[in-house]
Amino acid sequence: MRFRHPRPRVLALTAAAALVVSAWAGTAASAAPSGRAAGAGLTPIPSRVYAPYFEAYLPTSISKIAKKSGARYLTLAFIQTPKKGSCTATWNGDAKQPLSGGHYLAEIAALRHMGGNVIPSFGGFSADHGGTEIADSCTSVSKIAAAYELLVSKYHVTRLDMDVEDRSLNDLAGITRRSEAIAMAQAWAAARGINLQVDFTIPVEPYGLDPNGLNVIQNAVAHHVKVTVVNIMTFDYYETHEGRVDMAAAAMAAALNLHNQLAGVFPNDSARQLWRLEGMTLLPGIDDRGKIETTSVHAMAEVKAFAVRWHMSWLSIWALQRDNGGCPGTTDSNTCSGVKQGTWAFSHLLEPFTS
Repeated sequence: MRFRHPRPRVLALTAAAALVVSAWAGTAASAAPSGRAAGAGLTPIPSRVYAPYFEAYLPTSISKIAKKSGARYLTLAFIQTPKKGSCTATWNGDAKQPLSGGHYLAEIAALRHMGGNVIPSFGGFSADHGGTEIADSCTSVSKIAAAYELLVSKYHVTRLDMDVEDRSLNDLAGITRRSEAIAMAQAWAAARGINLQVDFTIPVEPYGLDPNGLNVIQNAVAHHVKVTVVNIMTFDYYETHEGRVDMAAAAMAAALNLHNQLAGVFPNDSARQLWRLEGMTLLPGIDDRGKIETTSVHAMAEVKAFAVRWHMSWLSIWALQRDNGGCPGTTDSNTCSGVKQGTWAFSHLLEPFTS
């Protein structure tokens, strides 16, 4: 995630976002938690969770930011290899921070002492663009799986996030290696009484996933991966018209169209189970496209109400360190939202989603 570039146009927008939401509002079946994401063995992440992305590459402390913001479940971005062709998993692509070295262990322990936990995230735009996402970089499925397993055994995590975007969406060999390695790691964990949950974070448009993004999920299912959540990035809509985007309506349309797509991937799941498979990551304030795509606190409140209504299981923001009004008018900063807001306003709004 981060600095998403325009993607080739491969589908036409099916309908205006507001019309899609309106059409679905009266017809979609209600949902309730299905238990699909329940953990076992080590402490699991809650079945419905607000888990904002934490930009681990910034000089900030996990536990301090968690204490200040009130967010207790953090998605740590990102794990990647230090160079293309490597099989060494590192935090932030830094060769001096290999997973095997235990970087962040003390910080994660402090967060857990506060009642929280972490979801380590693999990939992100930089890695996906530069070939350092581990499944793209490493040609050994067993070594990729070993990186996933190391997070379970050394960091005691039970949930991983796979942020697949940009060039990684079209790296078919990498997609297959990732699926095979996840399935291997999940089998390894199951043999130890641990339910290793795995989320896929994928770019989206209001009409849903593009074919390459949908293929990532289809490929995982074909390789017997147990998918916990398909988390869509509801911002940077490069396929929309050039006018100002209603970000709440666009996000809800994307979720509704994803629901249709997931019905084709999981034909035996009920409507309520499909909703439990869905998650959304929103970007507070101004995204890459500038002021035409600005998510306000009010818009995020609309999306939260939608997610609660349909019993979705995941909400997140990109990213926690942006949740302040320190740079009004700035486009897509690492450290502020670009809109006037109270510090942690977005996070405080979404925190009660966790249950």
